[in-house]
Amino acid sequence: MGFNILKKYIEADPRKLMDWQVADIAEENMPTPDEATEKLGLKKNEIIPFGRLCRLDFMKIIDRLKSKPDGKYIEVTAITPTPLGEGKTTTSMGLMEGLGKRGKNVGGCIRQPSGGPTMNIKGTAAGGGKSLLIPMTEFSLGLTGDINDITNAHNLAMVALNARMQHERNYDDGELARRKLKRLDIDPTNIEMGWVMDFCAQGLRNIIMGLGGRMDGFMMQSKFGITVSSELMATLSIVRDLKDLRERLGRIVVAYDKKGKPITTTDLEVAGAMCAWMRNTINPTLMWTTEYQPCMVHAGPFANIAVGQSSIIADRIGLKMFDYHVTESGFGADIGFEKFWNVKSRLSGLIPNVSVLTTTIRALKMHGGGPKVVAGLPLDESYTKENLPLLEKGVANMVHHINIIKKSGISPVVCINSFHTDTKDEIAMVRKYAEQAGARCAISEHWLKGGEGALELTDVVLDACKDKVNFKFLYPLEMPLRQRVETIAKEVYGAAGVSWTPDAEAKAKRFEADPAMKDFTTMMVKTHLSLTHDPSIKGVPKGWILPVRDVLIFAGAKFLCPCTGAISLMPGTSSDPAFRRVDVDVNTGKVTGLF
Repeated sequence: MGFNILKKYIEADPRKLMDWQVADIAEENMPTPDEATEKLGLKKNEIIPFGRLCRLDFMKIIDRLKSKPDGKYIEVTAITPTPLGEGKTTTSMGLMEGLGKRGKNVGGCIRQPSGGPTMNIKGTAAGGGKSLLIPMTEFSLGLTGDINDITNAHNLAMVALNARMQHERNYDDGELARRKLKRLDIDPTNIEMGWVMDFCAQGLRNIIMGLGGRMDGFMMQSKFGITVSSELMATLSIVRDLKDLRERLGRIVVAYDKKGKPITTTDLEVAGAMCAWMRNTINPTLMWTTEYQPCMVHAGPFANIAVGQSSIIADRIGLKMFDYHVTESGFGADIGFEKFWNVKSRLSGLIPNVSVLTTTIRALKMHGGGPKVVAGLPLDESYTKENLPLLEKGVANMVHHINIIKKSGISPVVCINSFHTDTKDEIAMVRKYAEQAGARCAISEHWLKGGEGALELTDVVLDACKDKVNFKFLYPLEMPLRQRVETIAKEVYGAAGVSWTPDAEAKAKRFEADPAMKDFTTMMVKTHLSLTHDPSIKGVPKGWILPVRDVLIFAGAKFLCPCTGAISLMPGTSSDPAFRRVDVDVNTGKVTGLF
C-alpha cells in the first residue's frame, strides 16, 4: 500500500526542524483522494472529496465489505500523563509507520482535536517529529466540519427549548393548540442541557439568558460547555450507523417538566433537524501519517469529561479495510482505556487484540516525586538527567496501568516513548519493571526516525497479536450504578471507597430505580492528571476516597455520568494561550504560529 516518500523527507531531522516543517515536506507528496481510492481498493463513489482531503462513505464501504473478516485490532493508551502529554498519538502514528515498514496493510483512526486546547495550551494533537498526521493545519482547524455540525445540532436543541418556554409563558392552552403546540410545562429550575462552543471560555460556564422583553426568550439560568463534552459528540463516537444516530438523538433529555418527567428532543420536535445537521458527520475523514499510512479522523470527545474515543463507525470500516487497525483512547488507562474496555467494546462488540501503554521516563519521574511539570515552562534538570531513584519510585504508576489492562484480558505492550535525554540504565529499569508486571516492552524512537525507529515496538506488537484474548468486562450491566462506581474506583483507580453528596446519591438511587436505565453504561467524569479526583496527587496513592458530587444523564447515548472532584465541562483559557501566536501569511494564505 506504499506511496513514494521524498528523499528530503528521509533526510529531514526533527531535532533541527519544527513539526510543521516536517509536515510541510511530507505534504508535498501526500496522496490525493484519487490516489487514495486506487491504493486502498475503494470504489469512486465511496469517497467524498473535500479539498485535498476526502471523507469515506461509511454506509457504502461497510455494505460492500460486510462479509470480509476483521483485521487485528490494536488500541493505544498511556500512563497517567504530565500536562505535556506523553506522546500517545505520536506512538499511534509511529506504530502505523512501523507496520508499514514491515509490509503490513495497516491503517487507523484517531479523534478530531478540539479548538479549545488548540487555541489554548496544548496546541496540535497530530503527534510529533516523524510520527505526525498530515495535513496538520486542516486537522487542527476544523477539518471537514464535524465539530461545527455538532455545535449547531446541539445548540438547535437549546433554541427549541428556550423558544418553547417563551411561547408557553406568553400563550394560554387554546392559543398553543391553534399553533399546534401542547403545553410541556417545563421546569426552568431543572434544565439538563446547556449551550456549547468549541473554545475554552470560562466566562460562559454560568450565564443568565433571555434578558429583555416578552419576545426576547425565556429568562433563565443556563451554561456553556465545550463542544467535545456534548452528548452529541459522545453519541457520534458510539453509534453504529445513521439509523442508530437518529434514534439516539431523539432520546436526548433536554430538561424536566414540573412533575419531574423528562422532556426530550422528540418532545420538542427538534431531533430530526438535529440529525439533518449531523447527517455528514457519520463519514470519517481520511488523512495520512508522514510516511503515508492511511489514518481516519472521526469524533472527538474528551476522555476526562466524555467517552474519549474515536468512533465505532471508523473501527468497523478500518477492521474491514486493513489487516491491522490502530486506534487510541484518551489520556491514561484509568480514564480512556477503562471506557474503551467497558463502554466502547461493549457497544461495538469489537474486541482488541493488544493494548499499547505509552510510557515516558519523564512522567515516571514525576510520579516518583519529581518537581511540578508546567506546560510552557522548562523542565527541571531531574527530568533531563539520569535519576534512577526518582524513576524507581515512579514506576508503580506504570505497573498500576499494566494491571488495569490485564484485568480486561487483553495483552499489554509497554512502549517506552524515547527522548534523547533517556539513559540506557533508565530504559533498562523501566523494561525490567514492565516485564516483571507481565507486559511485553519495547523502546521506540518513532519521533526521531518514524517507522524505522518503531520497528522494535512493531515486532513486539505483532507478536502480541498472536495471543489468545480472554476478554471480560469489569462489571455486568445488571450491576447497580453505585456498585459500578465503587468497582471502578477500587479496581481501576485504586481507591479505598466512594463518597456521595446527598444530591448525587439521590440521583443515583432514582436512576437505579428506573427500568429504562438498566442498560445505561457508566461514564466517569474525572481528572486525567491523577489516578484520584485531585490532579495534584501523583503516583499510586493508597487509602483515599473518591467523592461523587453529581450524576449527569446522557439519555441518547445511554450514559450515566458520575462527576468527581471539581472538573468542569468548560475548560478555561490560560494567560498565555496559543492564539496569541497564530496568524495568516496574507500572500500565501498559509497559517503560521499554530504549531
